[in-house]
Amino acid sequence: MWQAIAVTPPDFDIEVAVIDRQGEHAMVIPCRRACDGWVDAVSRRYLDIHPTHWRPWRPQQADER
Repeated sequence: MWQAIAVTPPDFDIEVAVIDRQGEHAMVIPCRRACDGWVDAVSRRYLDIHPTHWRPWRPQQADER
């Protein structure tokens, strides 16, 4: 179930939904909220995204896509 982005837990791998030029969609990588933005949970690189909702990341998600 999707949750409001305002209640994102710290230090937790999550799946985020974003709205960009291609419309609304879920990111295909686990993300984490950083103190000054969002990072790829695996590489720790900063992401230029503005998520609208989140849900817990399930490790098997990568295999499903």
